[in-house]
Order: sequence, then structure tokens, then C-alpha cells
Amino acid sequence: MEINRQFYDLMAEEFSRTRSNIWEEFKSLSEYFQGGGRVLDLGCGNGRFYDLVVGENKEVQYFGVDNSERLLKLARERYPQGQFVLTDGLKVPFTENFFHKVLCIAVLHHLPGYELRREFLREAYRVMEPGGTMVLTTWYVWQRQMHWPILFKYFWLKLIGRSKLDWGDFYKPWGTKGVRFFHNFTCGELHKNLEEAGFKIENLGILTRRSGEKNLIAVVKK
Repeated sequence: MEINRQFYDLMAEEFSRTRSNIWEEFKSLSEYFQGGGRVLDLGCGNGRFYDLVVGENKEVQYFGVDNSERLLKLARERYPQGQFVLTDGLKVPFTENFFHKVLCIAVLHHLPGYELRREFLREAYRVMEPGGTMVLTTWYVWQRQMHWPILFKYFWLKLIGRSKLDWGDFYKPWGTKGVRFFHNFTCGELHKNLEEAGFKIENLGILTRRSGEKNLIAVVKK
């Protein structure tokens, strides 16, 4: 987690430029955030999903949390009307049942180990009201050819006892400027983790971006 935090603080401006807009295939998620209420963007980065969650709906109260101070600085500059808080998501500074809905895009796969991922999901469950909805995505790289070499590398290192990472974990470089930690989920694993956290799964499937990259996407209820 510290490696990832340092990466995003170091690369905040460059990373943000590559994610200045909402990718087309994510725009349909706005249907889950119709109506008013308090919405938590859990792992908000530069706040780019503010427009997807709020749009023209003045009844929505947007809250974004992230563990990168520099990404939050960019978010505050771009969306001064939002409320942004620095936290790693394991201890969210809001009361139980505070949020009507939660959005969590490409965050869970950055947490190392089952225990931390469970704690993260349980915290999202705690702050969401009964009947509330969470939309969550993670990377899904099993079917993406460009990732096979790195997956095989860490599988082999684990097999011969030269890696302390869990199965499915890997570090992915950002050019020559830094690396990020990822956990490569399976559908079954994500399904199990969400149910163990208490969520009721309404939909879980694969979203394919125009680039060919794949994401697991889950829509769950409390």
C-alpha cells in the first residue's frame, strides 16, 4: 500500500492527464447514481468520476476519499464543490449508514492480502445505508495477452519460493518511473469476498474497454 501511495503522489500530474475524462464504457454507470443523496467515491483519485455521479443533479452530495494527497489536491482544484478526505479506505471517517451509494473504481486490486481487502470491503459496508448500492470494479487480466508475461513471471517466482506475494499478486511498472502493486482477481474470488463482507450481489461480470483491457464489475446491495 505504501508503494502505491508513493507512486500516485510522485506521478499524480502525469497519471491524472491519462485519466482526465471518463472512459466511454464507464458512462453507463451513471444510471446507478440517479436521484439525490450522499455518494462516496472510494479511491477517487483526481475526482474524474464527479461528473458521472453528480452530472446536473444538484441533489447529490459527493464525497471523495483517497490516500494520495497530491491526487486529492488535483481533485479539489477541479471540483471545489466536492468534499475530499485523505484516507486509505480502511478507516473511513464517516458514521455508519451515512452514504446512500458508493462508487469504487479500480481500487480493491491495489490492496495486498485477503485480510486488508476484507477490512476495506467491510468498511464500505459499514458506511453504506441498508438498501444502498455499491458499484465496484477491479482489473481482470487473465484474458489480456499483454499481461501474460508478468503473470507468468510472478507465478514462477512464487512456485520456486522466491516471492512472498500471494498467488495472483504482481508489480506492474509505469515505464521506468515506478511500479504499482496489483492483485489479479477471478470472478469467483471477488464474488466470495463481497459476500463475506455482507453484500448481496445483484450483478457481477466482465466489462471490456475499447482498448481491450478487461475489468470485473460488481453491483451489490447492503
